[in-house]
Amino acid sequence: MKKTVFLGALTVAGLAAGAASAQTLNDVQDRGTLNCGVTTGLVGFAAPDANGEWDGFDVAVCRAVAAAVLQDPTAVEFVPTTGKTRFTALSSGEIDMLARNTTWTFTRDNDLNFEFVGINYYDGQGFMVPKALGVSSATELAGATVCIQTGTTTELNLADYFRRNNMEYTPVPIETNAEAQQQYLAGACDVYTTDASGLAATRAAFENPGDHVVLPEIISKEPLGPLVRHGDNEWGDIVRWTLNALIAAEEYGITSTNLDEMAQNGGPEVKRILGTEGNLGEMIGLDAEWARRAIGAGGNYGELFARHIGESTPIGLSRGLNAQWTDGGLLYAPPFR
Repeated sequence: MKKTVFLGALTVAGLAAGAASAQTLNDVQDRGTLNCGVTTGLVGFAAPDANGEWDGFDVAVCRAVAAAVLQDPTAVEFVPTTGKTRFTALSSGEIDMLARNTTWTFTRDNDLNFEFVGINYYDGQGFMVPKALGVSSATELAGATVCIQTGTTTELNLADYFRRNNMEYTPVPIETNAEAQQQYLAGACDVYTTDASGLAATRAAFENPGDHVVLPEIISKEPLGPLVRHGDNEWGDIVRWTLNALIAAEEYGITSTNLDEMAQNGGPEVKRILGTEGNLGEMIGLDAEWARRAIGAGGNYGELFARHIGESTPIGLSRGLNAQWTDGGLLYAPPFR
């Protein structure tokens, strides 16, 4: 009998937690700030500048959501998280969303009870080595010591790759990208492995980037994107469609500088996005100009990519898979209708 009562109590507690989790939008609006989880520091994606202001490609997603919900892209409290702490921060409610080079996987979506709202960067895991090591392929890394962030898909992919290729390696576990950079440059490991975009960002921060080589092999699929907690569909829809608005804006030629003109003279879908036709904002609990503010916060997807991580930046990433579907890439927003 006691066992039945205990299970019943757990069920009630679970239902109560589910009901509470559906309050994220109200919590954010009542608080007046969006608590957004980011990495501890990865230049180009999320890092504080010399004045302590957070900036980067992932940071821009947080600011777009704040603009949509709070009408202020600066109303964000950035919470640095590691590979180990990021999921606890989200599940506990310390943060409202996570925008931190996090890979969408089955277990994270289901077992950890998170909701990935889309993909803002299609990536894959790679390897970086000192040029002086004389290695030109990851297949030559037998016996290497490898710096690897714990609590990541990178850790698991590394083990799979070396086992598949009948090679041995010695892992050097690290917590943050800053620690990995320090250990790698100090010679504590021969190799640093993480998402290829992360390797590009890390190498760009080196005093002598040309002394290091990113090997050609990409050993995994790493679809990176923002996520929220399961059980709050309204909040998930807001974050999802804010990201979609940034992607669709690039496709339709909406930029941070032509919002007024496009809102008046754009096509039907452009006007629905920008709130001059239809009632899409009302459907997700926001006003008509939510997407217009999100795009105006920093620009469309292409503007954000070019400014923070594109070929003209020290990171130097090409669009590749992250080009619009109309340009042969994978970037594709569902219709706004």
